[in-house]
Amino acid sequence: MSLISSGIESVRAYGLPAGIYADGKTPEAPRVALVKWKSTWSDKLHQVYVHGRYAGTTLDNQQKQMIVPVPTSLESPIRIEVFAVEAENAGIDFCSELAQLPINSGRVKFTLLRSQNLPIDATVDIYYDDGTGDIDYDHPLNNSPVRIWPAWQDKAGFGMSQFALDDFGYDSSASVGFGKGSFGHGHFGLDADAIEWISPILTTGTYRFGIKVRDDSGYQSASGETEPITIIPAPRPAEKMSIASFDKQTNQLVLEIEDTA
Repeated sequence: MSLISSGIESVRAYGLPAGIYADGKTPEAPRVALVKWKSTWSDKLHQVYVHGRYAGTTLDNQQKQMIVPVPTSLESPIRIEVFAVEAENAGIDFCSELAQLPINSGRVKFTLLRSQNLPIDATVDIYYDDGTGDIDYDHPLNNSPVRIWPAWQDKAGFGMSQFALDDFGYDSSASVGFGKGSFGHGHFGLDADAIEWISPILTTGTYRFGIKVRDDSGYQSASGETEPITIIPAPRPAEKMSIASFDKQTNQLVLEIEDTA
């Protein structure tokens, strides 16, 4: 793993307002935060990731703060992480290394192999069992079919490129490059890339999902079902927090959160 998480502590994030009104209130958009941290690494740069996405890299090894954009999230806390990296990796986005970290958002992310043998008009529908154990294939979870090829330029195939001028005489100028996709899953061993779809927020429970791939004529070219997946949404952000007490002798602070449920 190229990201170094050890030696970094006291990560703090402060919301920055876009301005201040005459009555003292502040507008909420655009949403940015000032992230500060302490690090034992004096010979490395640092990267900040917001909700698993790359937000930026420090300019030198003395910088221990950064302003980053943050999304509006009313259902779950925003996850901000800081990592140390070697200087030669400063401009590399390592978000793929964070994919294995658990994110309790109440959503499920599906990664689908986009093989070049799927037709240009192929679409995906995703179904689920709503916690009953029996997948309902009459009502897809997605509001509209997910297009495999939303941009025709991404689809390689006969007559869609410069015929016989690419690898193995195959029309593949639009295919992903070596090492950039799922190696060996495309025609003639060419790489195939993948697409992702994220479900709406689900309630706590155990679900099974089914996937069907069809073309415009309704022909089903692929299907599959998942094993049971347990969903545990993250707690809602704390609201109306106040200081209940502070003990100077023990340096102990007690916070009180009003129950708004």
